[in-house]
Amino acid sequence: MLQQTQVGRVELKYPAFIKKFPNFAALARAPFSDVLAEWRGMGYNRRALGLKKIAEKVIGEWGGKLPADPTVLVQLPSIGKATASSIYVFAWDKPAAFIETNVRRVFIHHFFDGRESVDDKEIMKIVEQALPPKHCREWYYALMDYGSMLRATVPNPNKKSRHYRAQGKFEGSNRQVRGKILTYLTARPHKRATQAAIITYITTDATTDPTIVEKNIETLAREGFLAIKGKNVYIAS
Repeated sequence: MLQQTQVGRVELKYPAFIKKFPNFAALARAPFSDVLAEWRGMGYNRRALGLKKIAEKVIGEWGGKLPADPTVLVQLPSIGKATASSIYVFAWDKPAAFIETNVRRVFIHHFFDGRESVDDKEIMKIVEQALPPKHCREWYYALMDYGSMLRATVPNPNKKSRHYRAQGKFEGSNRQVRGKILTYLTARPHKRATQAAIITYITTDATTDPTIVEKNIETLAREGFLAIKGKNVYIAS
């Protein structure tokens, strides 16, 4: 939930989400429309779909128990090496090196003064050397808190990262159109509507081209969010 989302918003959403889906089994058997409904307001709905697929895989292949092994975790949907390592650290308090935005900020600030275009490969070498053999969870808590403090007190060190990308504006973006489509369908009876109805709803303000809505519906269907049957569009089950 914290990926590209402010802590304040997650603090409101996380308790309700966990109450609704307290374990892998509850999340795996829930209709995807229910997962989206709980996720509403978080943005980046691909994360919600990823969590649902992860729960299904954990229930179907591992008996409901998440493997305590980063090399196995990385095989899960939407889980990359950094996320697998962070799960290993925070869930089991085991040592693993990873970089996220606050960790990156701390190491660039202290070890790459005067540099531009710093590669994560360079940072990772220092992260690995600094990693304590025990109490890694607390170590990363401290790094993340410190990185958050730096963001508020010095010019953002992450702008010196080779991987830095300023987030594009949300208004009028495909992200906004995608979110509107999913929100509209989630609120509909039977979680479905005709493509024409969706286009009419999204283009009411006359600022969005109907072809953009059509393309986003097709993309959402390819990614597994939607199912298209004839003229009807459904939230995927």
